[in-house]
Amino acid sequence: MSAVQAVPGTRQFTSIAIIGLLFFIFGFVTWLNGPLIGFAELAFDVSEAYAFLIPSAFYISYFCLALPSSVILKRTGMKKGMALGLFAMAVGAVVFGQYTTHRWYPGALAGIFTIGAGLAILQTAANPYISILGPIEGAAQRIAVMGICNKIAGILAPLVLATYVLHGMGDLAGQVAAATPEAKEALLNEFAARIYLPYMGMAALLVLLAIGILFSPLPEVKTAEANASVDASGAAGKRSAFQFPHLMLGVICLFVYVGVEVLAGDAIGAYGKGFGLPLDETKMFTSYTLGAMLVGYVVGLIAIPRFISQERYLSVSAVLGIAFAIGAFLTHGYVSVLFVAALGFANAMMWPAIFPLAIKGLGRFTETGSALLIMGIAGGAVIPQLFAVLKQAHDFQLVFTALAVPCYLYILYFALRGHRAGKTQSA
Repeated sequence: MSAVQAVPGTRQFTSIAIIGLLFFIFGFVTWLNGPLIGFAELAFDVSEAYAFLIPSAFYISYFCLALPSSVILKRTGMKKGMALGLFAMAVGAVVFGQYTTHRWYPGALAGIFTIGAGLAILQTAANPYISILGPIEGAAQRIAVMGICNKIAGILAPLVLATYVLHGMGDLAGQVAAATPEAKEALLNEFAARIYLPYMGMAALLVLLAIGILFSPLPEVKTAEANASVDASGAAGKRSAFQFPHLMLGVICLFVYVGVEVLAGDAIGAYGKGFGLPLDETKMFTSYTLGAMLVGYVVGLIAIPRFISQERYLSVSAVLGIAFAIGAFLTHGYVSVLFVAALGFANAMMWPAIFPLAIKGLGRFTETGSALLIMGIAGGAVIPQLFAVLKQAHDFQLVFTALAVPCYLYILYFALRGHRAGKTQSA
């Protein structure tokens, strides 16, 4: 059975639409983390480095839950597993909303971690699922459609949060700085409580979506069977997913990619604050990066594989990432911020190219390989946190560039050579 035949054409379109909705949810929830950094710094009255624990808690959950997710999915199947992931996210939203209202930071971080855990289950299922709904050579194109859904949601997320929660944040920060201790606590309690209703509403919506997935026409697809025909000889004689060098290099590639993606998306607000830009403007900068990513996905959707292969496009994207990161270092103010936002364009087609290249030919090890790749998302916990810590003692532009450029250099290596590692011998 080939990957194309795994899902009939009429059901394939419906399946892509349903997975597209899930990727919209991924994007909305994930890209709330950027503006939540500034929110946490003010609402919990913590330092910027501690506020960066919001994305750290979110992305480290992928590392902790990815392999257990593969075990869960083997027992439940992909469809029930996706519903379970949505239920877990709903629980996390309730926990985050409740503890943030009471301004207890560890509890709020536990909620963010739980949301990330649910997403780990969802992504462990959805990414290989969309990859095998058609030929592996066109997987980047299908994932690009998912990316468009994801990034439209990512653009909307900061706008929604700014409208219902973060409005007047700059003025509030000034009032808090000038207030007495008692007045300060009252102002911060009122500000933190703004998060409650939006997150309760999100939890209710996630539960409804979970129920909808259970009763949807989304078919079960056996990833191992669908991928076995793609490169059966590559998996023959292998006893573990760790015996695929291109997969291991792909895990590292996703680690550094997600690190720089989150650096450009979630940390861009803190980057702008380094120039003294107004808080009411910096809280929206994440949307600029996501807008650039959306443009990048549209370009990739048109170009791959019609005009350029996914591995060649990945190498071009890595070169653009290096150029934009250096451009950000050599400029200042809004121009430098725009270079950081432009990294969104460079980053857009990296996940759609890296993931299918890394799981190609895994056969019966596809679920485990997918879980290992999802663990690489932990790069979003590590690299931005390094930025938040190192910028306290060093120039923030230098720190940003010193972290970003080596990541893009590794991505360039994977695009040129790493994705073929071990395949000559297996062939």
